[in-house]
Amino acid sequence: MTLALSRLTLSHFRSHKKGTLETDGRPVAIFGPNGAGKTNILEAVSLFSPGRGLRRASAEDMTRRPEAIGWKLAGHLSTNGQTYEVDIRSENGSARQIQIDGKAAPQTQLARIARVLWLIPSMDRLWIEGAEGRRRFLDRTTLSFFPEHAEASLSYEKAMRERNRLLKDQVTDAHWYAALEKQMAESGAQIHEARSQALSRLSEAQKQAETAFPVAELDLMQSEGTMPDSAEDLREAFAESRFRDIAAGRTLVGPHRSDLKGAYAAKGVPAKDCSTGEQKALLVSLILANARALAEDIGAPPILLLDEVAAHLDPNRRAALYDEICALGAQAWMSGTETELFDALGPRAQYFEVTDEQGISKVTAAS
Repeated sequence: MTLALSRLTLSHFRSHKKGTLETDGRPVAIFGPNGAGKTNILEAVSLFSPGRGLRRASAEDMTRRPEAIGWKLAGHLSTNGQTYEVDIRSENGSARQIQIDGKAAPQTQLARIARVLWLIPSMDRLWIEGAEGRRRFLDRTTLSFFPEHAEASLSYEKAMRERNRLLKDQVTDAHWYAALEKQMAESGAQIHEARSQALSRLSEAQKQAETAFPVAELDLMQSEGTMPDSAEDLREAFAESRFRDIAAGRTLVGPHRSDLKGAYAAKGVPAKDCSTGEQKALLVSLILANARALAEDIGAPPILLLDEVAAHLDPNRRAALYDEICALGAQAWMSGTETELFDALGPRAQYFEVTDEQGISKVTAAS
């Protein structure tokens, strides 16, 4: 079974005034000079999953300038033997509106019909940047396994914003906190459990595969102390931390304080201390493990978005990556400046050239 975007049309989306790509389920290799609009295509595909896309941009930021009239994406999403017509648009900077087969749908519905994973250059700093980026990476991974993770995260964040408002106002009356902390504890425990299960799935998928990429040893840590095991324990932790939190003006305990730690298992070296190439290889390993585990769950590998994936990969590892993608049967959308970067793929992929013509991106199918 294959999950694929078999047709993608872009209208006034970033540098693309109008463009259509027809695909057949094979990996998609997109090449062209820097700034031509290759990543914009991958970003468009990323919007066929819940969230803000691979750049985390606002709907207004994605509209083509100077027209700024809004944008539209249309796609045929084929999964489990069924094809869905998906329409995603934003008018005059408004929030994204989604239709599936002509009917309005929430973003969460996209997770029911498609799973999309991505690896982009900004993620190369994952192991050396702050904990927020690693939490975001972990939550995208968790969401791929458990679509309901988005609802738990929204519930937790909403209640925490209200609690933080009380903390900043120096409110000490326990009654003001009780309901919020109960909500945070319930959703927070769900978040922590889902993240833990996602890490277990990644670890198993790495161990069971023969791959050219190193195994990443993963652990979920708290910035200080330990994460309570149950909702009741978390609720008690919130209550006990109130006066410390009032002094800080924010909530200092909970899943929003978690951090993902990684290590190069074979060498026993923390990921943050590995070479740039090793850090990239660890990330590729995790994305492939995520894809393999999802293929077991839903009967088809997810769509993969690999922007400038050849960076920091030597020719042997690059060829190994392409072999694994093809063996998995995944539709991977990949970008690079030169066709030579995809030589090891040969006829196993489709090729599209992106050029810039006076500020307008043009996409052409290439042989």
